[in-house]
Amino acid sequence: MSTPSKPIALPVTAVTCLEDRAHVERTAVLDLEAGVQRLRLGPVGASAVDRTLHAELTADHPATVLDVRIVRDWTPRGPRPPAEDDSALRRHVHALEEERDGLEQRVERLRTRLDLLGRLATDLLREIGEGAGAGETDGVRWNRELDRVDAERDAYGEELRAAQARLAALATEIGEALQGMSLAGSEPAELVGHVELTVESSAAGPARLRLSHLTPCALWRPAYRAVLDGDRLTLETDAVVWQRTGEDWSGVRLTLSTARSALATDPPRLGEDRLTLEDRSPAERRTVDVELREEEIGDLGPAPVLGLPGVDDGGEARVLHAPAPVSVPADGRAHRVPLSSFTTAAGREYACSPELSPLVTEVVRCDNLSGHALLAGPVDLVRGSGFSGRGTLEFTAPGAPVELAFGSRDDHRVVRCADESRDVSGLTQRTVVTRTVTLHLSRFSAPGERDERVVVVRERVPVSEVSAVEVRLRRESCSPAPDAVDAEGIVRWDVPLAPGGRRTVTLVYEVSAKGRVVGV
Repeated sequence: MSTPSKPIALPVTAVTCLEDRAHVERTAVLDLEAGVQRLRLGPVGASAVDRTLHAELTADHPATVLDVRIVRDWTPRGPRPPAEDDSALRRHVHALEEERDGLEQRVERLRTRLDLLGRLATDLLREIGEGAGAGETDGVRWNRELDRVDAERDAYGEELRAAQARLAALATEIGEALQGMSLAGSEPAELVGHVELTVESSAAGPARLRLSHLTPCALWRPAYRAVLDGDRLTLETDAVVWQRTGEDWSGVRLTLSTARSALATDPPRLGEDRLTLEDRSPAERRTVDVELREEEIGDLGPAPVLGLPGVDDGGEARVLHAPAPVSVPADGRAHRVPLSSFTTAAGREYACSPELSPLVTEVVRCDNLSGHALLAGPVDLVRGSGFSGRGTLEFTAPGAPVELAFGSRDDHRVVRCADESRDVSGLTQRTVVTRTVTLHLSRFSAPGERDERVVVVRERVPVSEVSAVEVRLRRESCSPAPDAVDAEGIVRWDVPLAPGGRRTVTLVYEVSAKGRVVGV
């Protein structure tokens, strides 16, 4: 059973891009003959995973896939079209060769001249010897001639050494340029894969082939673009796709998934957890040890998974679809694929948490009307004046509120001062810790501003988990009285600030602990 030498085209028609790989689907219509035959399909990316290769045949007559495999071989790459660098390199080599030829001729002339000067010096010394033997004394002329010959020999000898050094440097430079021309004119062999498909058909006729496999070197991440226009917010969801699988994806149906197929092969890690019992000492029975612990308030979305960076999908595999066919070249660069977009009314507030930051931030809130979950990712913030910065969007379920920070306000300033006093009762030995937090807010306004701005200020008070410790907010001492206090101990004020205005906010609360409590 022979294999046709000319392969049948097997283009990519659909791709499911995962967090760190891609599931590629290919389709083609085959003209089968009756009996068993072997077909050569491709080319396909050489990085395809062999064990994930799966082929299906659909035809009006019985047709079965007997075997499918990927065969790889080294194929020389075709010549590339001439580029501007090639001609410039050739001109550079030509100039170097012309300079080398001129230097070689100059070296020959210098060697000939030095040879003649050597003969002249020999003749001059012979003349001096013969004249001195004959009783002639012309020392002035002899000294002058010897000095002239020696000076010329030194000068031409130095020129010869410089020319020879330049010739050696030219030889190295010409060799590197020729090597560059060789690399620019030829490409190394490329590893190309083809699919060998063995099928059995009961009758001759067309059949539709669907072949799928996994391939590495492909991934995607979510990205967003938020445009704020007055009280309207437009949120665009994109997928940033990278792929270097060895073949371009042209006009494919793109699906984005957060499924992690590699997790099924990793067994769960089990650690030893020892529990021991011991009797408390009398001192431990008489005291209650407490400590101050800070916890992040849980919001919609999962806790981060250590050791598994990537797409935050809320603990459930999410699937998103591109609305139109897309093309992603195999160049390893980032390509943005639009997924969805919605425009809705947005609420805006100027928020400040002085314990965390003295800045007043403009926060925009709206509901997620995209119809799908918004995965965690970067978001480009755009105002009417243009791009204003980049923020982060947390995981948001469909219909849940979306919160975006559009940067801080430079015309606001907040100064926070905290004071603490401690009092111990003599009879009950009860400890009362009183904390006073003073916030000074100011607004610097440009000439002509008349509007009043409301700044939402949030502070926190401790929340006790044991009955031996009580936390009480002294509303009568707070100035002004808080507008709201939630169950997590977050105290909120809505502070109006006129242009150039200043306000002072005071928070007073006390922590009361029984005498047997330590650690307060």
